[in-house]
Amino acid sequence: MKPAKFALATAALASLAACATPAVTGPVEVTRFLEPTASSQLGRGTIFVETAPGVDGDSLALAPYKDAIARELAALGYREGSRDAATQVAQVRVERYSSGPGGQRRGPVSVGVGGGTGSYGSGVGLGLGFNLGGGGPREMIDTMVGVMIRDKSTNATYWEGRAQFSVSDNSPYADTPANAAAVADALFRDFPGNNGETIEVRVPD
Repeated sequence: MKPAKFALATAALASLAACATPAVTGPVEVTRFLEPTASSQLGRGTIFVETAPGVDGDSLALAPYKDAIARELAALGYREGSRDAATQVAQVRVERYSSGPGGQRRGPVSVGVGGGTGSYGSGVGLGLGFNLGGGGPREMIDTMVGVMIRDKSTNATYWEGRAQFSVSDNSPYADTPANAAAVADALFRDFPGNNGETIEVRVPD
């Protein structure tokens, strides 16, 4: 076989092998924090979903996550309204990174990245609180989402949820809308959850 044809054949085989690699979809790991005295305020009233302060990123890229979170909040009993009319705000922070087969972190994936410090004495920012990297033969997409529900007038934090979700680049959940819906569903599963407890929520293949 001529070198050029051999190279084409090798590339075709590699492509077929890549296509045959099963998708990896990890569970969504969720941790929630609850201010005990605020439980009666959760799931009621008017709320406004906004990008968390200090987040530097494309608001259009964040929109699918904010929309998915707004749907979950509405299902819990909140009424979404303007910021002026709302009594509570839900502040959303998202990071998405790709990682190579060895788990090495490569770079952001088209979503805003911001700092910030976790509440209730966690002492670390959201992005520092997770072990990034999915490993495996495929490139992985690691998503971290944080939501803080606060009283708008006092800025007191009522509830905080953090989620990590790792999928391979050939998973249907690598698609942003599907990813956002899965993470939002997991974050608010059995809301408000137990204070400080970490759970794993499996998503359909």
